[in-house]
Amino acid sequence: MLLAAAIWGFGFIAQKEAMDAIGPLTFNAVRFGIGALAVAPLRLFIPRIHQGDTPADRRRGHRLLIQGSVLLGLVVAAASALQQYGIVGTDAGPAGFITGLYVVFTPIIGMLLGVRTNLATWIGCGLAAIGMWFLGIKGGVGEFSVDLPALLVLGGAIGWAVQVQIVARYSPHTDPIDLTVIQFSVVAATTMIAAIIIEGPGQALDMVEIFRTATWEILYSGVLAIGLAFFLQIVAQRKSPPSHVAILLSLEAVFAAIGGWWLLGETYDDRTMLGCGLMLAGIFASQAPRLLNRRPSSPKT
Repeated sequence: MLLAAAIWGFGFIAQKEAMDAIGPLTFNAVRFGIGALAVAPLRLFIPRIHQGDTPADRRRGHRLLIQGSVLLGLVVAAASALQQYGIVGTDAGPAGFITGLYVVFTPIIGMLLGVRTNLATWIGCGLAAIGMWFLGIKGGVGEFSVDLPALLVLGGAIGWAVQVQIVARYSPHTDPIDLTVIQFSVVAATTMIAAIIIEGPGQALDMVEIFRTATWEILYSGVLAIGLAFFLQIVAQRKSPPSHVAILLSLEAVFAAIGGWWLLGETYDDRTMLGCGLMLAGIFASQAPRLLNRRPSSPKT
């Protein structure tokens, strides 16, 4: 889990650097396409999950697979687009912390769906909101401005939280590899169509130029951040309590900040550091009950 978090955290560096060469939508379309190709070979080693003995069960499983994959693909396409456009104007470190707020937003969205939300989640949400204020609102009293790129990344974080809830709804009834590959394929296809319309076919379809100008960024994001980290998560979660998984994955924000400082030379003022610290505290606070309770959480908690 820690390795997966590190891969995802440093992935913000690749996402930031790629914007110097290609458009956000083109980058997303190519990296999710590569991600689908990277995950698909897992089928050679992991057998397909049995979906039932009767034809009706199999038809239901197939229907849920298509519904879940398309819905997930559209949500992820929107979330990744918001995140990528936001990263254009946001340092990699703060972007990582803002994205990590999906850990806080997930139970809040679950509450809207009828799942009980505990006090720790509200405390975490409050700390995260204060931290987001320091990152997203600039200036003093009477003269402040909204940091639009930061708010775009925040919109992406909300999208990732919605994605977690959708996965929780469909994953128990579908094969995870099929769900992931089709989901990534939907993201790649829909985002490529948007890239052709918005960024122009000259850039979106020129694969030779895309790979020439952003080779390592695309390969890192597609093969490692989407393919390898996904596989590591599957392996680790087989024997890891969900509470520990959530905490370790939230550390991707820390790795994003380290990578931004180390590889991109980003420097963070006191306001940014305070905002990031409050958001990290909010993430940890929201997960405190699960961390203290070593037993896996029940669906009603």
